[in-house]
Amino acid sequence: MVINGSHLNSSSDAVLSRPPWVTTTLGCFLIFTIVVDILGNLLVIFSVYRNKKLRNAGNIFVVSLAVADLVVAIYPYPLVLTSIFHNGWNLGNVHCQISGFLMGVSVIGSIFNITAIAINRYCYICHSLHYDRLYSLRNTCCYLGLTRLLTALATVPNFFVGSLQYDPRIYSCAFAQTVSSYYTISVVIIHFLIPLLVVSYCYMRIWVLVIQVKHRVKPEQRTKLKPSDVRNFLTMFMVFVLFAVCWAPLNLIGLAVAINPVKVAPNIPEWLFVTSYFMAYFNS
Repeated sequence: MVINGSHLNSSSDAVLSRPPWVTTTLGCFLIFTIVVDILGNLLVIFSVYRNKKLRNAGNIFVVSLAVADLVVAIYPYPLVLTSIFHNGWNLGNVHCQISGFLMGVSVIGSIFNITAIAINRYCYICHSLHYDRLYSLRNTCCYLGLTRLLTALATVPNFFVGSLQYDPRIYSCAFAQTVSSYYTISVVIIHFLIPLLVVSYCYMRIWVLVIQVKHRVKPEQRTKLKPSDVRNFLTMFMVFVLFAVCWAPLNLIGLAVAINPVKVAPNIPEWLFVTSYFMAYFNS
């Protein structure tokens, strides 16, 4: 079976014969993901809204991340759930394209927001003397607008490349990795690997500073970290780690398929492909 091959995705009526326990497991997993996604992200948004102390520049990107994750739980995921229980897509091409597009917006928006959060934490902890100037209200709004603009620019090409197609293996309209190898490689590099390197660098520098302050490696070090700063950093670091772990398999598969679709695609086990997608779903 070809990974996201055009012949596989061209028909929304395509179905797969699977044991009932497989579809039941996938359905229950997605229901759990939807419930946790909605409750968790609404809690984040509500907490920032109610607590004035949480209304700061850094948490603007946290709320933006929560909104991006909430979008997929409200619209695309329920459609995928419907497809699972009907063993096929019966909602038409319009819903297919919209749900696939919103998933792309959410994923790319999430990685750009996670990158923005890491840069914000890096500036706050490692360059605290310049933080207030760098993250004034006006500048923060500009940064947020930039993440939204980059997200839009990154997702629009899907409509021209024709890469949003239904794949019966994952019961979803998603990015087809074999439509254009060059485009797939670009997506993985620009939307995953580069942000991963930027975020890793930021958190590595923060870790070094935290260790230096804790052990007083540099007596002249003027940086003073409050326990709340460290907790906030650790929380966002775990969000990043979870994102990287959940999305790495799918991106690595996509990269391998794009480099050599003829040889690699048929040899990717279906269970591995499906697992990588549902791991990505769970990340929200």
